[in-house]
Amino acid sequence: MLELLLTLAIVTQDQIPLRGAPEENAPRHAVLTQGDTLEVRGVKGDYLQVYDHRRERAGYILATQAAEYQLDAKTAPKLLAVAEFLADQPGSEALGIAYSAAFLKATPAEMIDANAFAALGRMADRLAWRASRVTPGNEKAAQLVSAHMETAANTGVAFYSVERNDKMTLCYDGDAWRHVMALPASPEQKVEAALSLTRHECVKADLLPSQRLEADLQRAATLGRVLDDGAKGGDLPEHLKNRLKIRAAGVWAGIAHEQSMKDGSDAAAVIKAGQTAQTLLAGIDKNALTASDRAAWNVAAIRVGASRWAAQPQTLAQPGKGRPGIALAAGDKPGQTCVKVIAAEGGKTAPDAAAHCTFGHIWTASLAVSPDGKFMTLAVQPLNTWRELWVFRQEPDGWQLDIVPPATDNPELGYIEFAGWVPGNKQMLVARETVAGCQAKTSFELWNRSTLSIERRADKPGNLSTFYRWQDPAWKGGTVAVR
Repeated sequence: MLELLLTLAIVTQDQIPLRGAPEENAPRHAVLTQGDTLEVRGVKGDYLQVYDHRRERAGYILATQAAEYQLDAKTAPKLLAVAEFLADQPGSEALGIAYSAAFLKATPAEMIDANAFAALGRMADRLAWRASRVTPGNEKAAQLVSAHMETAANTGVAFYSVERNDKMTLCYDGDAWRHVMALPASPEQKVEAALSLTRHECVKADLLPSQRLEADLQRAATLGRVLDDGAKGGDLPEHLKNRLKIRAAGVWAGIAHEQSMKDGSDAAAVIKAGQTAQTLLAGIDKNALTASDRAAWNVAAIRVGASRWAAQPQTLAQPGKGRPGIALAAGDKPGQTCVKVIAAEGGKTAPDAAAHCTFGHIWTASLAVSPDGKFMTLAVQPLNTWRELWVFRQEPDGWQLDIVPPATDNPELGYIEFAGWVPGNKQMLVARETVAGCQAKTSFELWNRSTLSIERRADKPGNLSTFYRWQDPAWKGGTVAVR
């Protein structure tokens, strides 16, 4: 629409009436909001005679309620200056996007650099963030941000929604940031673009498994390219390297699980993805973490923790004297895997052992058998951000299974894992990490082995003497819960 206008007026305020005559009491044809762009067709006193192409309405607005510009190359620098100023003004995103759009239309393509697209991307991201966080019941705020979204969409800025765990997130489609990635730009702009294009919460929830894997590989490539360029240039600040590594660690952790769930999955690819995630997490400079980065670092560690078994070859120890084991078999449904307990005597399937099936991935390398051979634990990961603990225990009537989730109050992500057997065959150690309401929580626990009830817990292993003393060395060497 903008290319058709020679003179335009950008509405600078919200709730501005478009009147049918140049009078204060004239009937209203529409209510305009900041960022609405109008064609100027004349001036009558204090009023501009305008035409709203989006609403297909003509009318008048006060000249003080809009900024008038000639849409040509001479005006372009003024438009960009205002857009860059508004890029850092929360609440003015729709207005700033209108200025950015006007600049892009008024400027020859060869004269447009990354600065204009970076400002546009920043404002579009912030507008989507505002729209996603409108307080339920606040009708006035909801209507205002909805009007701003419609105004931005009219300039060609596209948004989409992602629903996950009963939560709706609005996301910018990232077109401006892709231009930043393609143009010469500062290292800071490249980092901002990469982080915007790779948000976990903006991965579409309706993707097929193969599409999700492809999308995550693209995200990993985007982050890796900026990290590599920063390493070559040597001019990337440490805190920005941290942000890239934090995001990339979470992405590669998801890739590890997605690779493991593929039909005929490549074991080497799974291990490589898992090890890449752990290497990125380990490479983060904790001394350079800001307060907000520290929260993101903890969330990334939980993502890596959920898939940490991917970094190891999935061997399966065979049953031995006094030591039972498990066997895996394909289930009746596509993608289903079933687990059966193998008795210690002779390595045959116990007659009373029922098969327990799952659509998640069973990390066979995680199998832990108690010293008395009556308990076993197994890590099972149904989602790339969620890992459960399966606890098998031998009862007089056969082997029973308890599936223990990381939490029961619908957290966003988490994992729970075996951490050691306590001498005496009555207790076991467990660690878990969860994220709920943007808060990460780590817990080290002492369980009653028979009832799986928590007897004691602490936020650090050293604060629970039994845990500190009897934690399994293999767990301590592989877990990310202690960092």
